[in-house]
Amino acid sequence: MIVAAGLTPAWQQILVFEALRVGEVNRARQALWCASGKVLNVGVALAHLGAESRTVTLLGGAPRAPIEREFAEHRAELIAAETKAATRVCTTVLDRSSGLTTELVENAAAIREVEMASFRAMFRQAVADADVVVLTGSLPSGASTDTFADLLADAPRACRAILDVRGPALLAALVRRPLLAKPNREELATTLGIAIETEEQCLAAAQSLCRGGAEWALVTHGDRPALLVSEARAFRVYPASVDAVNPIGAGDCLTAAVAWAYSGGRPMSEAVRYGMAAAANNVEALLPARLSRERVEKLAALVRVETVDGG
Repeated sequence: MIVAAGLTPAWQQILVFEALRVGEVNRARQALWCASGKVLNVGVALAHLGAESRTVTLLGGAPRAPIEREFAEHRAELIAAETKAATRVCTTVLDRSSGLTTELVENAAAIREVEMASFRAMFRQAVADADVVVLTGSLPSGASTDTFADLLADAPRACRAILDVRGPALLAALVRRPLLAKPNREELATTLGIAIETEEQCLAAAQSLCRGGAEWALVTHGDRPALLVSEARAFRVYPASVDAVNPIGAGDCLTAAVAWAYSGGRPMSEAVRYGMAAAANNVEALLPARLSRERVEKLAALVRVETVDGG
């Protein structure tokens, strides 16, 4: 059982324009809505991969009902604490003429103490039989920096944790000795308060997460090679080349597929191969996280993993 948990889901609008002109009236060629935000993307991706999974989050207001309907359509288990504030709405703008993607992000509303207590109780029950837990996304206003660390304290001792979080919340959670920390390069630099401009700097920064408690650190860098690092080993992982339609959610699909492959018995370097394949499959589609397991299997064969000298 894999549990995906996070506190900042979203109801997502995707607008496609032939050519976006800032400061002018623009008429979208296509408009779509879907459940999104990191935690919901992970949950949907796990369902499409065929993983036994459940998603734990917070939902409120008008977006709650369509998000619940969508998870039911995906046959994905969704457990959501009720919030007084409405779930945030975010918008992805795709400009076909330039190939640029613009993300308009609404910050999540502040969480109340009673809502956090309800979420934590639901999480504790959901994770009781889990072998892997994915904690993902940012923290809403009002949530403690120790939130993810506290949630991991509620997980069974044998449950392995994957953290797709950043900043002080990530550093605080390392004390729980997670299986994997998965920042991108920009998030890692911000988390540690340093500049990362070279691969050597990135390796050193990733290894500092391992010294802090993570068994592995995976640092992604868009469509460029990722680095998978432990205290003793380091791998460079080259993504499969695909035609990009919408990159939003690629990192979430990577996280989901790593959890799925690892829980299926694959070693971490192989699990990351499947994660990179899932990220590539995601960018091929307009809607995030609607993966094809067959396509992921094919793309995984195209992902190259090599040992970094000295790793």
